[in-house]
Amino acid sequence: MASANADANTVAGFGDEWAAFDQASLAPDEWRAMFDRYFAIFPWDGLPPDAEGFDLGCGSGRWAAGAVARVGLLHCIDPADAALDVARRRLRGRDNVRFHAASVDAIPLADASQDFGYSLGVLHHVPDTRAALRDCVAKLKPGAPFLLYLYYAFDNRPAWYRLLWRGTDAVRRGVSRLPFRLRKGVTDGLAVAIYWPLARGCAALERAGLRVDQLPLASYRHLSFYTMRTDALDRFGTRLEQRFTRAQIGRMMADAGLEDIVFSDAVPYWVALGRRREG
Repeated sequence: MASANADANTVAGFGDEWAAFDQASLAPDEWRAMFDRYFAIFPWDGLPPDAEGFDLGCGSGRWAAGAVARVGLLHCIDPADAALDVARRRLRGRDNVRFHAASVDAIPLADASQDFGYSLGVLHHVPDTRAALRDCVAKLKPGAPFLLYLYYAFDNRPAWYRLLWRGTDAVRRGVSRLPFRLRKGVTDGLAVAIYWPLARGCAALERAGLRVDQLPLASYRHLSFYTMRTDALDRFGTRLEQRFTRAQIGRMMADAGLEDIVFSDAVPYWVALGRRREG
């Protein structure tokens, strides 16, 4: 889809990713734990009856599947047709969902019309994250909450961790340019050779009574190999990726028109919530 604020290769890559990993094999308990982690600070109880809102960058619909039962109407928006096909299958039978093939700079909703919105793991994959955030906030009614997850810049990690990331990012730049089948094969190999042993090693150290939360891939220690494969493709197979510190995210949210900004202090980093200012 042509867009001034979308990278065509990244959009196509996510369409391929969600077609390959549609999350149908994800165990319900694992999905619920992941959903609760992302939405821990979201004020479900504060939404109006029959609230109308949007999921920007809905992908496979995995988060929409948890949100749709709590609201009156949910708009699932994604620029990748292949991703929307997966979301439609995931949400089949729900009559309070609308699907929109659109990029963030062409959201097909009226300004100041939405009771809530969220965008999780999406806006760091567009060329201009700041402008994309403004476009999302413009659709909210005054006082409406917006939940955001952006990749962190390891600002709460030691210097050696950030140095390690630079090495892995060089790998991503190469892998993400491969044809999809080869890209998926390489990232599956990374899941086998790196994600699984490090994650399960962290789990073993934790059982031995050691603290492991600062170790690489420790957040995967209780997750399935399916999730590791999905996230390896997401992490190393995506052409465009940006990272932000907590302070940078807070400033972008405020500049976009959000106030009462709060951050979750739990993994994943950084999840933040703000409300649209009056005016």
